[in-house]
Amino acid sequence: MSEDPRVADGRDKMHKAVVHLQDEFSAIRTGRANPAMVEKLKVDYYGSEVPLQQLAGFTVPEPRVLVISPYDKAAVKAIEKAIQASDLGVNPSNDGQVIRLSFPELTQDRRKEYVKVAKAKAEDARVAVRNVRRHTRQELEHQAKDGEISDDEVGRVEKDLEKVTHDAIAEVDRLLEHKERELLET
Repeated sequence: MSEDPRVADGRDKMHKAVVHLQDEFSAIRTGRANPAMVEKLKVDYYGSEVPLQQLAGFTVPEPRVLVISPYDKAAVKAIEKAIQASDLGVNPSNDGQVIRLSFPELTQDRRKEYVKVAKAKAEDARVAVRNVRRHTRQELEHQAKDGEISDDEVGRVEKDLEKVTHDAIAEVDRLLEHKERELLET
């Protein structure tokens, strides 16, 4: 038996919330250099806001050093300015060709702050998943009220939807646990 289209749609939307959480987590510093921390930074490039990943390439020559190589050397100053304005807490250094970011070792207090940020982002993802469930249930109730589907079918779909919701929240919890471990390891 194939999956109900309402459940499949809910599963897709919940999956998008989990993928968004993964993106959010990749931007949280762990003490190691990671291009994901800067690639979404908006840079004022000739009057428009452009994500850094469209303006430069990234390399990680050492665990705590990130090198940003702009495709257009004229963008070096704008990229440097965007990094200084961000909440990364690092000072960029440039030689006119590339920008180097040296990430200092994280203090224990800073690690705990990042864990709090990660927990808040995970809770946002859980809320997004529950909102998808609520919206799908409201849709089902309307269809049942209008006589489009039977009460038995509503019960079956709600049971499937509950399982999908549980799986999505379990994935959020697993991602959070992994990110916490990553942040707290020294």
